[in-house]
Amino acid sequence: MTDLTLYRPNVGVVLFNREGRVWYGRRHATPGPHNWQFPQGGVDAGEDLEAAARRELHEETGVTSVELLARTPDWIRYDFPPEAMNNAKAWRGFKGQKQQWFAFRFTGDEAEIDLTADKEVEFDAWRWGDLSEACDLIVPFKRPAYEQVVAAFAHLAQ
Repeated sequence: MTDLTLYRPNVGVVLFNREGRVWYGRRHATPGPHNWQFPQGGVDAGEDLEAAARRELHEETGVTSVELLARTPDWIRYDFPPEAMNNAKAWRGFKGQKQQWFAFRFTGDEAEIDLTADKEVEFDAWRWGDLSEACDLIVPFKRPAYEQVVAAFAHLAQ
């Protein structure tokens, strides 16, 4: 049994447009080819998970016009690769991240999307794409987690 206390609490967001395509952001100042991902981020102590997902979505994309479609029932986790563990952040002693994923439908106008909405810019470009592309775009160590996310939300892309 995996000890989930070794994993940093995190939320992820798959943002669907009205046509069933999903929002991808290109990580700021990160070389390709695996530099596209969904919005995600840490959960503050005592923060409600859906509130954290909405906050992270707004901070990273500027988007607030959304409706909740679905949520993963369980934590999806991944381990940090050894090279990331040497990062100055030291990942605060965590082995990896455990994530609750949320699917939202974007109900606003694309003019709402603002990658500079927060002082810490996560993405420097964005695009709509097919959900099925996710696993090919993400860094390899997150691929098993993304496979679970794609499977959980595939019914929303049709």
